[in-house]
Amino acid sequence: MTDREMEIFEMQADVCLAIGNPRRLQILSLLKDGESSVSALIDRVNINKANMSQHLSVLKQKGLVLTRREGTTIYYRLASPRISEACSIMRDVLRETLQEKERLAQQMRMAAAD
Repeated sequence: MTDREMEIFEMQADVCLAIGNPRRLQILSLLKDGESSVSALIDRVNINKANMSQHLSVLKQKGLVLTRREGTTIYYRLASPRISEACSIMRDVLRETLQEKERLAQQMRMAAAD
């Protein structure tokens, strides 16, 4: 493995830590449709301003979101649309896993009823 490949794995692990929070994933999901102001995000995620600022700071530090200031308002947007794609793929995998677990549980219930 090259040093560059290892660096990319380390960066990936760092990003995974950043998105390892349901609120941050929710914020990224909201930004998939375009930029949003901090106040609009606060209203949609229903958390206080300090908490939102902390989450946005982590996402920005890891390069997942970019900002734009207009007067006193700060707008956030995804750094790349592929971030949304990656999160969507992971949710699809998890849905499939959950469906399989539900199918197996139903089979076990049916077998126990026989």
